[in-house]
Amino acid sequence: MANLRFQVVAEAFKKQPIDIPAPAERPSEFFGKYVFNKQKMFKYLPKKVYDKMLDVIDNGAPLDRATADKVAEGMKKWAMELGVTHCTHWFQPLTDTTAEKHDAFVEHDWKGGMIEEFEGKSLVQQEPDASSFPSGGIRSTFEARGYSAWDPTSPVFVIGDTLMIPTVFISYTGEALDYKTPLLKALRAVDHAATDVVKYFNPEVKKVISNLGWEQEYFLVDEGLYSARPDLLLTGRTLMGHSSAKDQQMDDHYFGSIPERVSAFMRDLEIQALELGIPCKTRHNEVAPNQFELAPIFEETNLAVDHNMLIMSLMKKVARHHGFRCLLHEKPFDGVNGSGKHNNWSLATDTGILLHAPGKDEVSNLRFVTFIVETLMGVYKHNGLLKASIMSATNAHRLGANEAPPAIVSSFLGKQLTEILDHLENTKDDTIAIAGKAGLKLDIPSIPELLIDNTDRNRTSPFAFTGNRFEFRAVGSEANCASAMIALNAAVADALVDFKKRVDALVAGGKELHSAIISVLRDDIKTCKAIRFDGNGYSDEWVVEATKRGLDVEKSAPVIFDRYLDKASIDMFESLNIMTAKELEARNEIKWETYTKKIQIEARIFGDLSINHIIPQVVEYQTKLAQNVAALKSILSDDEFKVVAASNLALISEISQRVKAIEEGCEALTDSRRVANKIESEREKAIAYHDTVEPLMDQIRYHIDKLEAKVDDEVWTLPKYREMLFIR
Repeated sequence: MANLRFQVVAEAFKKQPIDIPAPAERPSEFFGKYVFNKQKMFKYLPKKVYDKMLDVIDNGAPLDRATADKVAEGMKKWAMELGVTHCTHWFQPLTDTTAEKHDAFVEHDWKGGMIEEFEGKSLVQQEPDASSFPSGGIRSTFEARGYSAWDPTSPVFVIGDTLMIPTVFISYTGEALDYKTPLLKALRAVDHAATDVVKYFNPEVKKVISNLGWEQEYFLVDEGLYSARPDLLLTGRTLMGHSSAKDQQMDDHYFGSIPERVSAFMRDLEIQALELGIPCKTRHNEVAPNQFELAPIFEETNLAVDHNMLIMSLMKKVARHHGFRCLLHEKPFDGVNGSGKHNNWSLATDTGILLHAPGKDEVSNLRFVTFIVETLMGVYKHNGLLKASIMSATNAHRLGANEAPPAIVSSFLGKQLTEILDHLENTKDDTIAIAGKAGLKLDIPSIPELLIDNTDRNRTSPFAFTGNRFEFRAVGSEANCASAMIALNAAVADALVDFKKRVDALVAGGKELHSAIISVLRDDIKTCKAIRFDGNGYSDEWVVEATKRGLDVEKSAPVIFDRYLDKASIDMFESLNIMTAKELEARNEIKWETYTKKIQIEARIFGDLSINHIIPQVVEYQTKLAQNVAALKSILSDDEFKVVAASNLALISEISQRVKAIEEGCEALTDSRRVANKIESEREKAIAYHDTVEPLMDQIRYHIDKLEAKVDDEVWTLPKYREMLFIR
C-alpha cells in the first residue's frame, strides 16, 4: 500500500483554483454592503434618531433606551431585507478569539403564533455566561452572570443570516472580561490627554483620534497536508520537521508573482471583506514560501481592531473554501520567517494628523516634535509593559529570531528626526526646521523624479517612526491588536498628562508658553534617549547596550507578564481609569494559565507523535536495514561484509541511539509536566513549563529531525516541509 502522505501530496498538486467571477459592481459600490453604517442609518432611521446616533458615535453622547428602540426597529427592517433571522452580541473575551450567542427574531404573538421582534433591549444588552470565559478569578463557576453591551462606535454588520452587534463584555460586578472595554477607555484617555496638549498649538481642536493600520501576515497550507499533521491541526504549528533544502534563502518569494490558487483565495477574501466594510488595500507574497500579507487602509483604532478580528475569522473560512488552511500562528515552521501583525499607529485631530511633519511654520513643527517626544516618553517609561502586551507562548517563538523585532523595545527615528532632537537637547536654539521630501533624479530620461522620504526604515526596530506614524512591529499575527493598543495608547496618554502638568506649572510660575514647552521637551529628550536606537536590533551588542541603558531585556514570556503588575503600570492604568489593580491581576492569571495550557498541549501532542508515529516508523526502517544486513551476512565473506554493510550498521546504530534519546526524552517530558502541574501558583507553573518542559521538546526534536533526514522517504508518514511549503 502506498504511503498515504504521497497520496495527499499528489492530490494537493492536482488542485485547480476556484473561479471567482469579478463582481458586476466596482468595489466602491459594494463596499459596506452588509454594514449598518451611516449611509444605512440615514436611510432606515428617522432624522432625529439619525442625528442622535451621529452625536453618540462622533461625540460620545449617551444613548437612551428610547433611541435604542428606534435604532433597533430600523436595523431589523434593513437586516430582514437581507434575509437575517437571528442576532448576536459579538465580543472579544480574553481568549484572543471572538464569541457569539445567536438569538432568533422570534417572540410569541399570544395568539398561538409568533412574530419577528427585535427591540432596543436586545440591541443594547445580553447576558452571556461569564463563568464559562476566562476571568482570572474575578468570577467563580457558580457566579455566572455577565453582560455584553452594544458599542455604537463600531457598526453592526451581517454575516449569513445573523445580525452581528459589536459589544463590550463585563462581569456582574463591573470588571472588564474582554479586550474592547479597556481599549475604549484607553482611547478615551489618549483623546483627553492629547486634546489638552494640542490646544497649546490650536485651541480649536475638539478631539484626538487614535488610528491603526494593521498588516496581517499568514501562511496557507493545503488542507489535505494540514489534516495529515496532528501537531499543525491541534497547535497551529509543526512541532517537528527537518528543514527543506530550499526555503526562503533565494529571496524569490517576497513580492513574487502570486500563485493562481492563492490569487483566487485573495480575490474571494477581498470581496467578502469589502462587503463587510473592511477597506482592504494591499496583498502580496511575504518572505517565507507560502506566506502572504493583507493590509487595509488605516482606520480609527477601535474599528480597526474589530475589523482585524473579523478578517482573521473570515480568512480561515474562505481558505477552506479554496482547499487551504490559513495558519495565523506566529511560527508554524521552524527555520523560516514567522508571521507578525505590524501595527501602524498614529494620532489625528479633527483638523489633521499630529505626527505628520509639516515643515511650514514654527508652531506646527513644535507641535509635531512635542507629540513625537511624548510618544517616546511613554514608550521609554513603559517599555517592559509594551513588550508584555505583545508577548505570548506563540509570539515568543518569533521575537528575537533574526526575522522579527527583538525582545527589547526600542524606537528608530531616522537621521533627520534624530538630528532635530539632538539639536534641541544640546543647544539653546529653540527653532525647529523640518525639511520636506527631497527629489532624486535617476540617469534615465524616461523615469520621473522620485520623492525621497526624510528617513530610511529599520526593519529590526520594534517601534519605528515611518514618516507620519509609528510602526509597532512586534505584535504577533494571531494576537488581538487591542492588547498592544491598550498599552500603547495608555502609555502615551500617561506621558502627555505628565507633560501638560509640568508645562502648566512653568507657565503658572511666569514662563512664556513656548519657552515652557521647549524646556520640558529638552528634559524629556534627555530622559527618553535610552529608548532611541537606530542600529541593528538583532545584534548581540545591542542586548549588552540595552542592558546598560536600563531597558527590559527579559526573554521569558511568563516573567515578562510581570510588567503588568509593576507599580508604574498599575498607577498608570488606575489613574487613567482604564483598568484596576484587580483587573490587571486577573488578566495576568489568565496570561500565565493560557501560556501553561498551550505548552502543555504541545508537550502532550509532541509525546504522542514521538512514541506513536515517529518511533514505529523509524524502527520499521531499522528492521528493514537489519534484514538487509542479515541477508548480506549470509552471502558475503567476512571481509566483503565489513566493507559493504558498514554504512548500514552505522545507521542502525545511530537509529538505536536516537530512538533511545527520544524515548528517554519523552519520559523526562512527562515527568517534568507532572512536577509542574502540581505547582499551585499560575505564575510559577508557567515559569516551570518555560524553564523545564519547553527545552525538553527542543532536545527531543533535534533527534527526530535528524532521523527524518535519514529514514526512507516511503516510511515517513508525516508531510514534510518541502511538501507543505511549496504546494501550488
